[in-house]
Amino acid sequence: MRIIHSCAIRLAVASLLFLVCAAVCAQTFPSKVLRLIVPSTPGSGGDVIVRILTPGLSELLRQQVIVDNRAGAAQNIGAELVAKAPADGYTLLNVSSTLTANANLYRNLPYDLLRDFSPVTQLALSPHLVVVHPSLPVKTMGELIRLAKTKPGAINYSSGGFGGATYLPGELFNSMAGVNLLHIPYKGGGPAMIAVLSGEVQVYFAPVVTALPYLKEKRLRAIAVTSAQRFPQLPELPTVAETGLKGYEFSNWFGLMVPAKTPADSIAVMQRAVVAVLKRPEVMKRLNDLGCVPVGNTPEEFAKFVKTEIAGLAELFKRAGIEPTAAPTN
Repeated sequence: MRIIHSCAIRLAVASLLFLVCAAVCAQTFPSKVLRLIVPSTPGSGGDVIVRILTPGLSELLRQQVIVDNRAGAAQNIGAELVAKAPADGYTLLNVSSTLTANANLYRNLPYDLLRDFSPVTQLALSPHLVVVHPSLPVKTMGELIRLAKTKPGAINYSSGGFGGATYLPGELFNSMAGVNLLHIPYKGGGPAMIAVLSGEVQVYFAPVVTALPYLKEKRLRAIAVTSAQRFPQLPELPTVAETGLKGYEFSNWFGLMVPAKTPADSIAVMQRAVVAVLKRPEVMKRLNDLGCVPVGNTPEEFAKFVKTEIAGLAELFKRAGIEPTAAPTN
């Protein structure tokens, strides 16, 4: 009986020590530097947003958060790197609408967005502006639709690349309006903007932050905003849906994910810190000035959002007759 009693005591003590250790380990995350992978170039939308957030995150987490740009292969290089990283919470991925498009556009991706990642939170939404070169004789979306129908394939629009955030609203417009704006892809948003400024193309579905300076200089004309609601900085500008395409809505979005099987406690710590930083008045102002709407939802809400985005884009590409192709390698 004494032996059994002694064993029971030792087991109870061991169990208690295990629970204490687990609690301490959960409380000490993070205990080293975190790396936030941005799968696009410095200065891109996602890069700018996370660099606004990382000082506050480093402060709250009491560990440095380092931004690491790994651009290439339509953002797939950075995504693959994080998918194969240790699932310990110390490697994060800045995700955007481009990766949900990739899930439908490419048949041999080296990762699966739903299987290989765990969502942390959605960071922000960013609407686009439909801008045209001043030489194009349209001032409303209705006029653009009528002109495009009378000249199928004669009006073109630029984008920063096939499947990207400036490509998707253009294809959504083509599909819903029943028109054929000709897509002209460029190697990045900068060249795509230059193309419409020079008149090489007539239309661009431009990120708000890049378009605003050229609107003030009257080098471009904005005819609509792609979001469901009007943009606060341009309240007189109607949405695409208001101009006749009921149900049209597009906003680029940004969020954070970690490798699948990352401990839920670590994800919770990171999510709480991100939401706290997003709620800071100075951060909200900087994001609003960039044309972004802060979000900061739960991992479950973000997971549902991503699934819905993938399904919606699958329908869009099906209607547009876009078939999956081999994934780019550089």
